[in-house]
Amino acid sequence: MQDRYDPKSLEPRWQQQWATKDLFRAGVRSGAPKRYVLAMLPYPSGEMHMGHVRVYCITDVLARYARKRGFDVLHPLGWDSFGLPAENAAIKEGLHPAIRTPNNIASFKEDVNALGISIDWSRELSTSDPGFYKWNQWFFLRMMERGLVYRRRSRVNFCPSCNTVLANEQVEDGRCWRCGSVVQEREIPEWALRITRYADRLLEGLDGLDWPERVSTMQRNWIGRSDGLEIVFPVVGADEDDAFRVFTTRADTIFGATYVAAAPDHPLVQKLLKGAKRKEIDAFAERVRAAARQVGEGAAAAEKEGIDTGLRARNPFTGEHVPVWVANFVLAGYGTGAVMSVPAHDQRDFEFTQKYGLPVRWVVQPEDAAGPAAPPADKAFTEYGVLVESGDFTGLPSEQARLAIAAEAQRRGIGRPTVNYHLRDWGISRQRYWGTPIPIVYCKRCDPEGKGIPVPDEDLPVLLPDIDVKEVLTGKGEPPLAKVPSFVNTKCPRCGGKARREVDTMDTFVDSSWYMQRYLSPHEDRAPFLRHDADRWLPVDVYVGGPEHAVLHLLYFRFWTKVMQEMSLCANAEPAHKLVTQGIVKGRDGEKMSKSRGNVVSPREIIATYGADTARLFILFAAPTEKDMEWSDEQVEGQFRFLGRLHRLFAAQAQRVAGKTVHASQAQGEALELRRKTHRTIARATQQLERLQFNTAISSLMELSNAASAFEPQDAGGEGALGEALETLAQLLAPFAPHMAEELWAALGHTAAERDDELSLRPWPVADLQLIAEETVHIAVQVNGKLRGEVLVPAAAAEEEIRAAAALDPKIRNWIDGKTVKKVVVIPKRLVNFVVA
Repeated sequence: MQDRYDPKSLEPRWQQQWATKDLFRAGVRSGAPKRYVLAMLPYPSGEMHMGHVRVYCITDVLARYARKRGFDVLHPLGWDSFGLPAENAAIKEGLHPAIRTPNNIASFKEDVNALGISIDWSRELSTSDPGFYKWNQWFFLRMMERGLVYRRRSRVNFCPSCNTVLANEQVEDGRCWRCGSVVQEREIPEWALRITRYADRLLEGLDGLDWPERVSTMQRNWIGRSDGLEIVFPVVGADEDDAFRVFTTRADTIFGATYVAAAPDHPLVQKLLKGAKRKEIDAFAERVRAAARQVGEGAAAAEKEGIDTGLRARNPFTGEHVPVWVANFVLAGYGTGAVMSVPAHDQRDFEFTQKYGLPVRWVVQPEDAAGPAAPPADKAFTEYGVLVESGDFTGLPSEQARLAIAAEAQRRGIGRPTVNYHLRDWGISRQRYWGTPIPIVYCKRCDPEGKGIPVPDEDLPVLLPDIDVKEVLTGKGEPPLAKVPSFVNTKCPRCGGKARREVDTMDTFVDSSWYMQRYLSPHEDRAPFLRHDADRWLPVDVYVGGPEHAVLHLLYFRFWTKVMQEMSLCANAEPAHKLVTQGIVKGRDGEKMSKSRGNVVSPREIIATYGADTARLFILFAAPTEKDMEWSDEQVEGQFRFLGRLHRLFAAQAQRVAGKTVHASQAQGEALELRRKTHRTIARATQQLERLQFNTAISSLMELSNAASAFEPQDAGGEGALGEALETLAQLLAPFAPHMAEELWAALGHTAAERDDELSLRPWPVADLQLIAEETVHIAVQVNGKLRGEVLVPAAAAEEEIRAAAALDPKIRNWIDGKTVKKVVVIPKRLVNFVVA
């Protein structure tokens, strides 16, 4: 062993040995159980920063730990290499994305390897490779055959100066990112996927997943299933068919509906209004759309506004003529585009009413009211209660009245029970170059309506054409591919005559919707992946990435998996069983680390000064996995000093204790206490790793290191106890700081004659229960009386320590985070029960 800890010489040596022996290849442990550990597909922006490092260190710890637990581990990595950032850069700098992207990938991959991340590089993929995006096109055609792909018109951001469509990211404060012109809204045709067909299955599937509750809640809210009543409010003085269809989940409040609120671009508003009023409404609609395009808070935080249209509608239950307003909180694309407004029992409607002086009619009072109750003057009463002033339904409880009124509406033919969803179909057309070409052609002879003709499978992939960047990627005019005649002009697959290709490309969320399956068979050219590989590896066991993807990527890849299951490509209905969402890493300025803020810390900077193991330990130790973490140069130095102390400990003692064994009868006194400490650390670190409590696991290793450093063996029993402690330290350190662990393991005289002798693959240490039996106990943890997990705590732990250990357990936190804990019952050595509201 070298006298001084020198990561610059140590780390590359072990990385080379791992690569030479191909230690991290999946599929070579015959008969072993599988473990698929995956980080979200990274966009190769060049050098990574420490925010990226956190993700890959988390997956690497889990992958290395699983290998040592006997699993056959799949831990791949690839590149989300299509997308708008590369195209924007090409517009600015004139460098073709096909040149920039491979350079960025090479740089990013170099950083991954420098960190010692244990990737199976034989499965590496890039989404801009035709061998990958061919299967995007294949899936598009299969979904088209299943009726899941269709053509529709959609509103887009349009820059009148550049004469081009803009992505949301290219709109800054309502203006074009390139020229500063005010952005308009236009309608264009686009391709969409019917994800709404899967709304209920997407909701139901969440119940069986081990995902953070906040992510599951965000998905439930995004899907937004509402069971209610769709009922008609006829327009007074108009044709019989002219009626506003409104959707409500609170039919019990219909006697309190005092106006109808419609979207500014509701078809009936557009049809019935003429002249000056129509112009006023159209101007209002444009303001609403402009607000919706704002980056940041935008329309969601805007003050509620509206205009009285002058139209009147008839409340079908009261017969009253109520005003029709257009309002900025009603969207044409959601529900029916109109709502019945009940200001007494809806806070949004109440605030709108207060602003415009509209009437408020109270028709539901609290159930526990002794008699007629006075309505609140400052807010709406939104709870269920008992109906008042509601005709024949007066006196009924809200739940009963809601069903009875819906039944009466259906009997009279003016309404029907309806399920509504917030979820909208997924528009996948993008007016970009750097993406997957959509495999559709248009032929005036065979397809006069322009519905699109599928490209035959044998002609896939439809390749992106090579282009002159300065001529095509200008950021102006029609979609880039429309400027390439050699791409646009083609032959019709049906008649052989002249045809033109679709010039839109696919949303890059398509790439990330199924890439985890492509890792299974990355070189297969007959199918996107093979069924027997899917049966072996799916679903992903642990998926790690940011919570910002909760309602787009994490919803889309669940949808895609359900379609693949229906196609018999795989057996699983969900892509990932467990989801881990790490907290953000803040820069030295206390803000989220990002290139745009200029506050990134590169792992190269840390590795050059302190080594990869220091970078890894810092990022894993600084905060619990799911929490945001502050950057701290002092903590980086602290981890470096810890590794230095370990190195000195082994340099001083390894030769003395190498090969020494310990017997229970030999280790007495302080030697026995060191053995107890060693095995308590094994038990504790194992439990902490299983719970993803990496920071506390590293702390446990520090405690054992301190105990070993303070111990001086007096006899053979003492040397055996110290040797056992040092071997355990090297073993337990391996997932966190693998280079140092290898060096320490070798210093103890271990060599790897066989593959399974490698430290990376040697079995994880097992605690001797006799040495820890009196020290720790398993405590059952309940939430509202239902068993939700268990924790291992010291037998002598006080109630506060037991309660804290239970509250910190990730499984328990999923059940109590965001809720009010009303009471905690602790029965020492047996039970903890959290009573939550």
